[in-house]
Amino acid sequence: MVHVRSEDPGREVDVVLPARIFDALLELLRHTAEGSAVTLVPVHAELTTQQAADLLNVSRPHLLELLEEGAIPFHRTGRHRRVLAQDLFAFRDRRRDQSRQAFEELAAVSQDHDLGY
Repeated sequence: MVHVRSEDPGREVDVVLPARIFDALLELLRHTAEGSAVTLVPVHAELTTQQAADLLNVSRPHLLELLEEGAIPFHRTGRHRRVLAQDLFAFRDRRRDQSRQAFEELAAVSQDHDLGY
């Protein structure tokens, strides 16, 4: 059970949260306490290309290149491209995994050659 109290007097509540929600709430509070902006995006949301670019922290032209080369699925609504949030997050996770693997391989090569890294 979580007890939540507002700075406003008389506004408090006890709630039981599923573990995933509790963990997400703690992560949200940690980021906001560090001064980071936080955006909540429903997994099934359709995003504009600008919203998708902002979430990936890339330029819109770079995102359009990723879409056109097929790295991220999209569909068109009239003349506009739309990206499903779940597809964008899957791409982000794949890219993060590839970066991590490349770093680990580079670290292994550095150790094999005694480069001191």
